Amino acid sequence: MTDMLLGEAPATCMKRPGAWPIPTRGSDMSKRTVEERFWSKVDRRGDDECWEWTASMYPTGYGHFSIMGQGIRAHRFSYELLVGPIPEGMVIDHLCRTPLCVNPAHLEPVTQRENVLRGVGLPAENARKTHCKHGHELAGANLSLFGGKRRCLACRARWQRERHARSYKKEQG
Repeated sequence: MTDMLLGEAPATCMKRPGAWPIPTRGSDMSKRTVEERFWSKVDRRGDDECWEWTASMYPTGYGHFSIMGQGIRAHRFSYELLVGPIPEGMVIDHLCRTPLCVNPAHLEPVTQRENVLRGVGLPAENARKTHCKHGHELAGANLSLFGGKRRCLACRARWQRERHARSYKKEQG
């Protein structure tokens, strides 16, 4: 661990817009370092286990750490403190799928797209589908992209035939 002075954050954080502010020594701040304050809020277990954030949370379930009134997600602070800077354009993915975990062994920088696809939400679920609900393969000549969504051309053709038949029946009426 680094030997941090009162209020110092990882150097990489200070190079980005919105980086953590550094309080002056004359402020009313506790004499504990930022690092000491951070680790006092972590239930640090074995190296392979989740290190759970025990303090405040964002509504999304991620840990919230504050430095001079500016909030930072606890897992991002932990990653930058123990591993280094988060590469530009990357987000931190929890490999353990536990939003309160700050163990850097469970954190990995990935693109936002990769993070979403690794998740359990509807976009990730749909991306993993290989067949439509009628059993047609969503690949090759049977696949179309429309509005950023995959579409089964066999089902689309069937829908168009049925629509045309309904229209023809109404006209004949």
